[in-house]
Parts: sequence; structure tokens; C-alpha cells
Amino acid sequence: MKLSEIKQHLNNLSEIAFQLPDGSLVPRHFHVTEIGKISKTFIDCGGTLRQERVINFQLWEANDYDHRLHPEKLLNIINLSEDKLNLRDTEIEVEYQSNTIGKYDLGFSDGKFMLLAKQTDCLAKDNCGIPSQKPKLKLSELQSQAASCCAPDSGCC
Repeated sequence: MKLSEIKQHLNNLSEIAFQLPDGSLVPRHFHVTEIGKISKTFIDCGGTLRQERVINFQLWEANDYDHRLHPEKLLNIINLSEDKLNLRDTEIEVEYQSNTIGKYDLGFSDGKFMLLAKQTDCLAKDNCGIPSQKPKLKLSELQSQAASCCAPDSGCC
């Protein structure tokens, strides 16, 4: 989700909820403790120089049960961040504490912001010899191959 999208959703909400990938909700007394601009420059395993830019939101919860972050307050924080950090309309990444700091993509569904699990990936599959797609096999071919390789005189045992 891009910054413009979260602002659009916030304009239509009366309260904010974030849902974790396991379906549980971030406690209602969370705070957005940081909004940042992150730029990562790296070389992938194929030797290609790459750059990634995201806007980072950090969610934090404490034992402060009396304060709730309302949509208009978060919009104010976002607007201030846009001005002070010169933020562009880029993708948002959310940090939230689990066993360690978890990083999530952000989605929206049924009036809630969804923290979506992120995955690592090889960005140079062609240089590493990793096929871009799994080969398609017919089940009937697998059954005939299995039958022929495990025949009594096949030498498989």
C-alpha cells in the first residue's frame, strides 16, 4: 500500500485497527512511534546494484490503555512527516514487535489495515540457475516413472 492509499482509508475511518497475519489484532492502545524514509542500496547475488525505498511506520504498544490513536491524529503525523521528510508516494512497510522486530507489507480489508507477511526472494534467479517457474508435470507421467524405476529388476533398491 502506498502513502496516498493509507491517507484515503484514514479519511473514511472512525477508528484504526491493524490485523496480524495470524488474524489477531494489534492491541487498540498501540502508538505509531515513528514514520521514516528508508533507502536501501544493495547488490544482489547476481552482482546487480539495486535500490529500494519505502516509508516505514513503527507500531508500538505499552501499558497506556487510556490513549487511542485516532485516524485524524495519524493523518496529522503523516502530513507532518511528508513535509519534514519530503516523502514521496511510495510503498509502506510496517514494523511491529513480535519475538523480534517484524517487518510487514500493508494492505486493507473490511475496515482494517492488514499486516501482510513479507518473504525473502532471490532477485537474480537467472544467474543462480533457479528456474523462474516450477516445471509443469503430468501426474500420469510421474506414476509411470515411479512404476518403471521401482520395478523388481530396476536396481533402485
